[in-house]
Amino acid sequence: MDFGGCQGQKGVEIFDKICPNCGHEIEIFSIDASATCEHCGQVIYNDALNCVQWCKYARQCVGDAMYEHLMEVAASQKARSPRMRATA
Repeated sequence: MDFGGCQGQKGVEIFDKICPNCGHEIEIFSIDASATCEHCGQVIYNDALNCVQWCKYARQCVGDAMYEHLMEVAASQKARSPRMRATA
């Protein structure tokens, strides 16, 4: 099912990210879950997808497997956060 982009977002923004694999610039739209580096093929993910934690359309938007993965990552980061602050 295609939802035509993020249903919870009001406007579309474009962000430039640096590919962690080759260093080239990658454009990613705020409504995209991921983008692929045209130079090396590395897939990067939209940091703004923290919205998966609160958006009612998240599972439909990114799919079941990606939703579960992003929720696991968010839970892991949340659990690690207090420890990181304590060692800083």
